[in-house]
Amino acid sequence: MLTRKQHELLCYIHERLGETGVSPSFEEMKEALDLKSKSGVHRLISALEERGFIRRLPNRARALEVLKMPDQKAGAAPEPRPQVIPPQAANDIIELPLHGRIAAGTPIEALQGTETLPVPAALLGPGEHYALEVAGDSMVEEGILDGDYALIRRTDIARDGEIVVALVNNEEATLKTFRREGTMIRLDPANRNYDPQRYRPDQVAIQGRLAGLLRRY
Repeated sequence: MLTRKQHELLCYIHERLGETGVSPSFEEMKEALDLKSKSGVHRLISALEERGFIRRLPNRARALEVLKMPDQKAGAAPEPRPQVIPPQAANDIIELPLHGRIAAGTPIEALQGTETLPVPAALLGPGEHYALEVAGDSMVEEGILDGDYALIRRTDIARDGEIVVALVNNEEATLKTFRREGTMIRLDPANRNYDPQRYRPDQVAIQGRLAGLLRRY
């Protein structure tokens, strides 16, 4: 049996995966369940993982997979998601445009370059994607490290709590969690050593949303 909070979190993750194909961030989960800290989310995630309801996907930022729901028998597949992804062979490789380095700390020039990055098709969902090499450590608490390759789905809109590529003042880009704060846009790091960045809406253009992460060892 799951506790009420465990059940709420599992349903929330399942719903978000069905809507966007991307699991929610720890900050989003904390706010959705009205928890005081992310440590409570970590404990709930670990409990659900131990009971076989979810699993963490390796080499991907904040990637979770729902294995079953409480009303399903062990081993039964969860309800199909409305998102339809064309089948890809396990060894299919897609060459994504690699648009240089993007700051996970202070904004730097980005969205330049003509190189490509080979990416397993299984890491990508529907839509158009590109890749950026992460520079900096301000998103480490979301599992995004310096030198990682962020796989970005092109979009010009964002919801609160999503990790996005934000183009600031039409010349500098950064990878941050998007928030609306009154009449301002707040770009939040995931590192307690960094402060949020606040801008007027006309200063920020969304260039894409984090869809996955590729790490080379």
